[in-house]
Amino acid sequence: MERLFEFAINHWILASSFVGLLVVLFLLEKHRSGRSLSPQQATLLLNKDEAVIVDIREKKEFSEGRIKGSLHIPFASLKDRTSELEKYKDKQLVIVDKAGQHSGMAGKTLKAAGFENICRMTGGISEWKNSSLPLVKK
Repeated sequence: MERLFEFAINHWILASSFVGLLVVLFLLEKHRSGRSLSPQQATLLLNKDEAVIVDIREKKEFSEGRIKGSLHIPFASLKDRTSELEKYKDKQLVIVDKAGQHSGMAGKTLKAAGFENICRMTGGISEWKNSSLPLVKK
């Protein structure tokens, strides 16, 4: 570890360029997968009928509790089932997963399929529960 710091000090231009490139890469990847929404912002869009929730969790997790009116398309089959979302192209699609880990990749998949209005819910269903927002159990 000492040698790493020594290298960074001796080659500060190279080290700062590397850090700068990492930041740019992170920001580009975040931008490609859609903007982030809080559960409260998603609720406002739902109440105005301007958004559709796409829940990408597995069937077992989805059956434990879901957001009312959400569409269930598991992440593993999202690429094959994008045609089911065609009728919602004029609305904001809000991607929801368990804790926010897969929603970015799902957003990229949907953008590649031609969908423009993509958002990710920060924190996923976990954050929804923490905000004391209701879930429907079926």
